[in-house]
Amino acid sequence: MKLALCLLLPLLAPLAHGAEADTFSVREDFGPGFDSKKFLTTIPNKNTSVRDGVLWTHGSSGGKYPPMVYLALDGKDLTLSFRYRHLEPGGMLWLFVDGDDGHGSVDHMLRVRLNRDSVVLQIDAHSPDPAHPLRQNTRPADPVSKVYRTNEFFPAEKVDLSSSTWRTVQLRFKGDTVDMAVEGLWTRQLKRPNFDATKRKLLWMQNGGEKGIEIDDVVVTPTP
Repeated sequence: MKLALCLLLPLLAPLAHGAEADTFSVREDFGPGFDSKKFLTTIPNKNTSVRDGVLWTHGSSGGKYPPMVYLALDGKDLTLSFRYRHLEPGGMLWLFVDGDDGHGSVDHMLRVRLNRDSVVLQIDAHSPDPAHPLRQNTRPADPVSKVYRTNEFFPAEKVDLSSSTWRTVQLRFKGDTVDMAVEGLWTRQLKRPNFDATKRKLLWMQNGGEKGIEIDDVVVTPTP
């Protein structure tokens, strides 16, 4: 019996590992079956609503930052995609991925800013070292994890996003690597240890003027 079990354990190990794989998924086309419970942001609100089968955000929040919409996540190796378009010239869409900081709290992990003429990336990691060279010196330690946010700022990459057409954005996380793309126009791969953590939120920060920005076809699936 013991011999049989020993022979069986190596066969069971891959199955056990597979059972731990991400299963979280979201598919939202903002049609008649729209379920606002997927989102951490109350929808509708003064800036965001669902109209004509898309998520529409416009105007100003009245605060420090442009209007924001949060989607709940719960997985480590996830592929995230959505379509967006501007309805007037100018503005930008800033995508944030928040996740576990490795020290017991949740914070920004990756930022992708989609300007009308460029893509700008920022990586947010965390360190217990108050003298870390990448620390934002004016930002105190996280009240929960007691660590400091560090930042890598990347130079703007010139991309022509000036036309108000639908564009598909995809982020594919696998282990410590993310592959990013704006369909047909831009691709980039980044590899950092802090990407190998559970993702908790997806945030769209939108500066789209009074006509606004539309988002559609949000899909989150486990990365194969």
